[in-house]
Amino acid sequence: MKYIYIILLSTLILSSCDGDKNKSVEDIIATKDLDLIRKKKAELDASAQKITAQLKQLENEIKTLDPQEKIPLITTFTAKETTFNHFVELQGNVSTKQNLVVFPEYSGVLTKVYVKEGQKVSKGQILAKIDDGGLTQQLAQLKIQANLAKTTYERQERLWNQKIGSEIQFLQAKAAYESQLEATNQLQQQVGKTLVRAPFSGTIDDVITDQGSVVSPGQSQLFRIVNLDHMYIQTDVPERYVSDIIKGKDVKVSFPVLGKVIDAKVRQAGNFINPANRTFKVEVGIPGKDMTIKPNLTAKLRINDYTNNKAILIKQSIISENAKGEQYVYIITDKVKNKAKVKRVIIETGKTQGDDIEVLLGLKNGDKIIDEGARSVKDGQDVKVISNN
Repeated sequence: MKYIYIILLSTLILSSCDGDKNKSVEDIIATKDLDLIRKKKAELDASAQKITAQLKQLENEIKTLDPQEKIPLITTFTAKETTFNHFVELQGNVSTKQNLVVFPEYSGVLTKVYVKEGQKVSKGQILAKIDDGGLTQQLAQLKIQANLAKTTYERQERLWNQKIGSEIQFLQAKAAYESQLEATNQLQQQVGKTLVRAPFSGTIDDVITDQGSVVSPGQSQLFRIVNLDHMYIQTDVPERYVSDIIKGKDVKVSFPVLGKVIDAKVRQAGNFINPANRTFKVEVGIPGKDMTIKPNLTAKLRINDYTNNKAILIKQSIISENAKGEQYVYIITDKVKNKAKVKRVIIETGKTQGDDIEVLLGLKNGDKIIDEGARSVKDGQDVKVISNN
């Protein structure tokens, strides 16, 4: 290159030395002749343009003759089989089947409240008492009458067994006793409804109605009782995952408010597709007894819907597409030291996760895939490998 520049510059100097052309630039400037100076400048401009064009031709020819001048530089990475887990990201809410508002079964004045908020209670424990309006006294009278009817019936039965008296007297005594016993049991049940009991073991989360208030069935809320031992997360899953998200699938559960992540499993997958939104319900069990996790807390779920233990993953950014819609990448072959040849490979892709995509067909374990420089090479081209990961 240096010698070519010298030859061309010499030609420029010689070409400016014929007639007036033989005069040097300094001589022409010394004449103070504006026309002559302009003429000289025009001649030199034309020569300079000609030299620039010739230099460009020479550079192109050098690139053609010297392969080292046109080999692209690339980096590669090695295709490796790895375990690929794909996750569906959803949102759900914490629920518990034992989160209940207790209503009274009897109308009356709430005469006594035996529990307070935060108190742990056992199943069947008495939480409150409602005034029975004299039912207890009526029950006592019925019990007395029932005992009398029982005695009468037993005596009539003994007489009847000894063939004394009539059958009708025996049957009347039996009917009277059974009727009295049924009336007593019914009233006993009514009195039992005046005692409000815990439907299951748990914690009194809220005492809603104060002592002394008038309550009625189905209208007055008395207590909220919660059991945090059997909580779960419920979410709606699009129907396209109905065959992938099933019972036993792994789930990563994160609670943004708590800054906590736990591992769980799908406890139940619904068998009904909601026609309104084309989803089915999934329950994810919450392991352990973490008291910081509360009902109605928002949770983010990453449910494993697909796993490939021998997956080849590549970056989506290196994939190109031809006019037929086929996806392809470039690999290298015939590598000698840091020189190799480019080969285009048609691929089929599967699921994506973040920046990575699964390759189903076209690549095999150990292939050297072009990373940096993938957009600037062609099939069959020679390249220089500067890095391999």
